Amino acid sequence: MNEILEQGLLYDFYGELLTSHQKEIYEQFVLEDLSLGEIANEAGISRQGVHDLVKRCQRTLEGYEKKLHLVEKFLSIQEKIREIDKVLDSYESKEEMKASKEMIEKIRRISDTIIEEL
Repeated sequence: MNEILEQGLLYDFYGELLTSHQKEIYEQFVLEDLSLGEIANEAGISRQGVHDLVKRCQRTLEGYEKKLHLVEKFLSIQEKIREIDKVLDSYESKEEMKASKEMIEKIRRISDTIIEEL
């Protein structure tokens, strides 16, 4: 997965667990794509301080993901939904009764998997 996308997802799921100062700096770096120097000037801290804080935030967010796996589950559910869409797309193009029974069984299996993962 793209590192920027991964950082964004981690922040979406766990960002509220950071302090307000951490959130502000991390948002500026990851979401607003400001440089360390720009953030340092605005926050009144050193460039190294911003770098350390961003790295600490990344480790914290990754630690939450290692424990809770919310992003992993989200991505897995997203993939299962794509599978359902593919099955339904192929169902629309088939008219045989046997095919519809097989399709319904596939949809039920995928749905059951989604429910188990939640």
